[in-house]
Amino acid sequence: MNISEEIIREMESLYDKQQSAHHARFFKTGKGEYGEGDKFLGIKVPVTRAIVKKYRNEITLTDIDKLLESEWHEIRLAGFLLLLELYKRSLKEKDPELAQVMIKFYLDNIEKGNNWDLVDLVSCYILGDWILRHPGNEKILIELSEMGGYLWHQRVAIVSTFALIRAGKFDLTFKIAEKYLSHSHDLIHKATGWMLREVGKRGGKNELVRFLEKHKSIMPRTMLRYAIEKFPEEERKYFMSK
Repeated sequence: MNISEEIIREMESLYDKQQSAHHARFFKTGKGEYGEGDKFLGIKVPVTRAIVKKYRNEITLTDIDKLLESEWHEIRLAGFLLLLELYKRSLKEKDPELAQVMIKFYLDNIEKGNNWDLVDLVSCYILGDWILRHPGNEKILIELSEMGGYLWHQRVAIVSTFALIRAGKFDLTFKIAEKYLSHSHDLIHKATGWMLREVGKRGGKNELVRFLEKHKSIMPRTMLRYAIEKFPEEERKYFMSK
C-alpha cells in the first residue's frame, strides 16, 4: 500500500456523520451555493494537520496528486497541506528547481481547492511566498485575478498577496483589489476586504485610507466593512456613511 492509500484509508476511517452534516452546511454545499456537491468526512482541521505531520517526510507529488483527486474535502485539504510541506522542504534544501515544480503543480491544481479554506490555508504560503522570493513574477497573480468565472483562481490571487503584505509590500494587493471592485461574488469581497484590513494593520494604513477615499462610493459594502474592521469607531462610521 502506498502513502496516499494509507492516508485515504486512515481519513475515511474517521468519518463522523454528524460532523459531516455540519461541515456541509457551513461550507455551503447546497444546490446553487458556492460549495455545491462537495462531500465531507467530518474531520476537524487539527486532526487533518496531525495526519499531514505524520506522513510529511514520506510524501511524493504522485501521492499528493492522488489525494487531490479525492471526492472528500478533507482529503484534498490534506493533499494541499502536504504540498506545502514539500514546498517548505524545497526551501530548506535550497532546491529552486524543486520549488518551481511545486509552484507549477499548485497552479495546475487550483481548481481542486474548490472552497475558501482550501485556498486560504495554503495559497499565500506556497504561491505568495514564492512570488515574494522571486520579484518580477507578480504577473502570475494578475493573470489569476483576471480569470473571470474562475472563483477559486481569483481568490488565490488576492489571498496570495498576504505574503507580500507581511513583508510591507502593498502595491499588488491594491492593484488586484481595484480589479475586484465590480466583482459579483461575496467570497471575493470578503477576501479582498480581509487583505486590505491586513495592509492597514501592518504599516499601510495611510495607503489604505487613500485607497478607500478613492473608491469608497463604489466598493461592495462587505469589502469595505472588512477593510475598516480595525479602524476606530468614528472612522468606520465615516466610511460606511459614504
